[in-house]
Amino acid sequence: MRRVALVLALTGCHPVARPTARALPTPSVQVGACAKPGQDGVVSGSPRLERADRDLNGDGTPETIVTDRAMCSADGNCYWNVFVAGADCARYAGTFEGSALEPLTSRGDDNMIDVRSYYNLHGGRLVLQSYRFTRGGYGIVDALLCKRGSDDQLECAESEH
Repeated sequence: MRRVALVLALTGCHPVARPTARALPTPSVQVGACAKPGQDGVVSGSPRLERADRDLNGDGTPETIVTDRAMCSADGNCYWNVFVAGADCARYAGTFEGSALEPLTSRGDDNMIDVRSYYNLHGGRLVLQSYRFTRGGYGIVDALLCKRGSDDQLECAESEH
């Protein structure tokens, strides 16, 4: 091993830095568990909370959606924690990641609407992530890499589905 390092040092070569995956924060509670909006889910130690409540199941009562602006990225991506009313408590239903959320017309379990998030990457690229409610919580069911065209339209890679 020393010999390889010595050869690399003498020839001016440097090991190639491999890109690292972005670390995802771990929610403080499991999906389906009783939780306190604004305190549970993906939040920092010193949260700056913002609510974006929406009726996700069409019953006329909005579900609680909370983000901690202290955890948002420079690109505007945030973690949007979703809570649904249970018989005895608010239940954590997952976290959407992105800078913007869009309700879709399709629905998952318990008549909960599917949600699409727009996750900004660098250089005008973004990932569209589709979430579906199944077995008590939201999870990603599809992701599509896109870029903004010169006319501000999204140009997306072909999906296998």
